[in-house]
Amino acid sequence: MDHAKKNLPEEACGLIAGKALSDGNREIKEVYLLTNIDHTSEHFTIDPKEQLRSIKDMRAKGLKPLGNWHSHPSTPARPSEEDKRLANDSNATYMILSLADTDLPVLNAFHVEGPEGSREVRKEEVIYLS
Repeated sequence: MDHAKKNLPEEACGLIAGKALSDGNREIKEVYLLTNIDHTSEHFTIDPKEQLRSIKDMRAKGLKPLGNWHSHPSTPARPSEEDKRLANDSNATYMILSLADTDLPVLNAFHVEGPEGSREVRKEEVIYLS
């Protein structure tokens, strides 16, 4: 949340890593806060060097890449048409943090699959564990 707010009005982005559980759920163990090299409020591109460092860190910790996250500075926490078009990994979880209301941010997770032009989006349940 702090990383996303600090990057306003630009989209913030990063990766999520953890473990795939036997019941089909995923447990996020690590959130990587990366640089949006596009520096825009409309889309993001993760810095490739930071992405590689993050993947190496995941492997060193025995974690698997689970997907990515990014913020929507002024729109809802749901995939835009561009988000759907760029969602190329049908195994990934795509998390979106809406800061449209900075006092009440909203985090949602999605699974996106299917051919470009007719991508299906399914909302995933997010459970916070203490």
